[in-house]
Amino acid sequence: MKNMGLNEIRESYLKFFEGKEHLVLGSFPLVPKNDKSLLLINAGMAPLKPYFTGIQTPPNKRIATCQKCIRTGDIENVGKTSRHGTFFEMLGNFSFGDYFKSEIIPWAWEYITEVLAIPKEKLYVTIYLEDDEAYEIWVSKTDIDPSRIFRLGKEDNFWEHGAGPCGPCTEIHFDRRSDLPQIKTAEEFVKAGDEDRVIEFWNLVFTQFEGDGKGNYEKLSNTNIDTGMGLERIATIMQGVDNIFEVDTMRSIIDEISKVSGVKYKEDKNLDISIRIITDHIRSVTFMIGDGILPSNEGRGYVLRRLLRRAARHGRVLGIDGTFLNNLCDVVIECSKSAYPELMEKADYIKKVIGLEEDRFAETIDQGMEILKGFIEEMQEEGTDTLSGEKAFKLYDTFGFPVELTEELLEEKGLKIDFEGFHKEMENQRNTARAARGTSNYMGNDEGALNNIPMEITTEFLGYDVTSCQGKVLSIVCENEFINSCSIGQKVVIVTDKTPFYAEMGGQVGDAGIIRSSNFEGKVYDCKKSTRGHILHFVEMVKGELQVDEVVELIVDTTLRNNICKNHTATHMLHEALKEVLGDHVNQAGSYVDGDRLRFDFTHFSAMSSEQLKEVEKMLNEEILKAYEVSTDIMSIEEAKANGAVALFDDKYKEDVRVVSVGDYSKELCGGTHVKNSGEIGLFKILSETGVAAGVRRIEAITGMKSEAYVNDKEELLKEVASTLKCGEKDLLNKVAGLLATLKEKEKEIQGLKEKLTSGVEDEILANAVEVNGVKVVTAALDDIEGDALRNLCDKLRNKISEGIVVLGSRVSGKVQFVVMATKEAVAKGAHAGKIVKEVAIIAGGGGGGRPDMAQAGGKLPEKLDEAISKVGSIVETLVK
Repeated sequence: MKNMGLNEIRESYLKFFEGKEHLVLGSFPLVPKNDKSLLLINAGMAPLKPYFTGIQTPPNKRIATCQKCIRTGDIENVGKTSRHGTFFEMLGNFSFGDYFKSEIIPWAWEYITEVLAIPKEKLYVTIYLEDDEAYEIWVSKTDIDPSRIFRLGKEDNFWEHGAGPCGPCTEIHFDRRSDLPQIKTAEEFVKAGDEDRVIEFWNLVFTQFEGDGKGNYEKLSNTNIDTGMGLERIATIMQGVDNIFEVDTMRSIIDEISKVSGVKYKEDKNLDISIRIITDHIRSVTFMIGDGILPSNEGRGYVLRRLLRRAARHGRVLGIDGTFLNNLCDVVIECSKSAYPELMEKADYIKKVIGLEEDRFAETIDQGMEILKGFIEEMQEEGTDTLSGEKAFKLYDTFGFPVELTEELLEEKGLKIDFEGFHKEMENQRNTARAARGTSNYMGNDEGALNNIPMEITTEFLGYDVTSCQGKVLSIVCENEFINSCSIGQKVVIVTDKTPFYAEMGGQVGDAGIIRSSNFEGKVYDCKKSTRGHILHFVEMVKGELQVDEVVELIVDTTLRNNICKNHTATHMLHEALKEVLGDHVNQAGSYVDGDRLRFDFTHFSAMSSEQLKEVEKMLNEEILKAYEVSTDIMSIEEAKANGAVALFDDKYKEDVRVVSVGDYSKELCGGTHVKNSGEIGLFKILSETGVAAGVRRIEAITGMKSEAYVNDKEELLKEVASTLKCGEKDLLNKVAGLLATLKEKEKEIQGLKEKLTSGVEDEILANAVEVNGVKVVTAALDDIEGDALRNLCDKLRNKISEGIVVLGSRVSGKVQFVVMATKEAVAKGAHAGKIVKEVAIIAGGGGGGRPDMAQAGGKLPEKLDEAISKVGSIVETLVK
């Protein structure tokens, strides 16, 4: 048996199946494409689901991949077991109606025994109980010892997931203890599996039935093959190690963690868990950020944030001070760059995102500690030893505070968590997330007429060259049903054999316009693509009747199209300008282009300054005025890369791509429509620059006549303001500065008058003081005294009493403000301004808190102020003993 590195195994597998006429595709991104049923890609076959269902035609009937995957369902077991991990790579070969069992079984045996050279006496095979065909092929087309084949039931060797394509499978297992006697029976084999003597490493699924989810099966006309072999798991076998964390690439990460932390691996079982958790999570985090996922409080971003913060937390357990994950990702990138060169290309960006999130988590930890401290105080006051699940989840969900850390800190004080309540809150959140994602069946075959238009119906898009053409109506859909004709008043979806209408894609909205003939007219209000790639015209019938097979005229709204083109070409140029001004780390993170404006999301880690925005705007307008010719070229992805075209290069479906060049200034892969010359864009004007996520900024801008109208509106506004202030436009700034100075002086005068007013009531307030348990309590309900004036009055009153508490409340603009101050002597006797202000504020419909000697709060119910002040004495009585 060869000792092969993980990268070497991956390469050998893909090369082997390439030799079997498979098209080798690179890994798809971790973010699913057009699949609401998945948050993240979690299996090798997941990105290929449309091919299995026939929604899309595969680029080849034989495909092989090594797919990066993320699974977090068993996150609590990561680091504690030998095989659980959140990130893994899945080797797979797939047949879409091509070869079947008689080919894949001998190929699998050939790869295992000849390429990997695993001794046959260390291998076992399982098949489905009733799959005589598979058994016959194993026996007749390989040289496996038949006594090493075991038949198992549905639970072990039949692959299905609800309704949909399914079938039996055969699994190949490795015997880690071949020094023991050969396993003779299925019962012995199952027991050996439970004891980890044998481990399954390759699953060959024979998709040959359509199941209804109730145990009924019909044979598929086209059978498929779907195999999966965990790369890390086969690497453990080939390298003779006990668990996935000790294969070469992961061991490199462990060694670096040990170096940074000073903690040696395999000397302390508990610390080993932390080392393995960090090792696994940094792989997930690095690949997720590389695929464009950013930390957030929901969806994929939430998964990323949880993994990153969990790893950072375990760094603290190991005694690592400060950030370290942003440097540790270098090891992941170095180990994986041969198969995933994009990691190296985005290394600086990945490190920056990780570093920012680590810094944010360090602040969160401190904030969470303070909140937990408050919860503990409340628990002690209430005499309970259990933190509610709701509060534990709030710490976890709102503040990113790991529940393990909460549990650990509580245990130190003899306290615990209501985990049942915590998990209930967690499940509620998961249900909400599932509802937000939507549902579809497991193969992604959404029901409905629009996604069941026959594949043989195709539409030729002519819209790059013309904005009107004739086309034949091939299909009409109304209310999710196919119909043969439609008439005035109906809203329908029409598919034609030719169209000039651009279907919404790549951030560009669909065209609008009209479809007409001598018999009818329809308003096209949108144009989209179905999952299968059909161009769908969404039409409101305004006149006459339309029949299937009728020839119609399709006319795009050219004014709208031209405005869209201006904005789309401007986004390409904006991308280049941002790189020049901010740096090469800038990459597109999303865009939206319609006839009114453009929206461009890009990777950057801080708000742009006004100077930077002006520079980008100036640069772009200068380049637009150079009147570059906008050209398009069709070339291979390799040629596009070599020519410097900007793109994510994640489209696995097309060999040739469309490259749009704006002179020599910008060059990008794009399927959208554009102006013929950059000068057509006109004036480019930025409206706003904002943040949309950690590390992602957004620019909204306008072009052409929209920009001209915007400038005219601003000019009219300036004239109106100048007229109102009775000055010329050039004098506006001086006029406003003078008004502000006058206003400031008036505010100062008002503040002085308020302070004089309050000084006159000091003696009156002090005269109403009472004594509670030996401490003087001064209270007052006031009107229209706020902010500094109220605090100053409270401070003066405290200074005039030797020992006591001052509680003031004031009705201001329909709300209430409270200030509480206590002397040192009163605090020593149990007085606490923060607790007092919290109680009175609750009565007035508010909340707040603060230090023992000073606190303030607000309330929404001014009519409750007198009642709140009247309760001060009884509140103080409970505190001062």
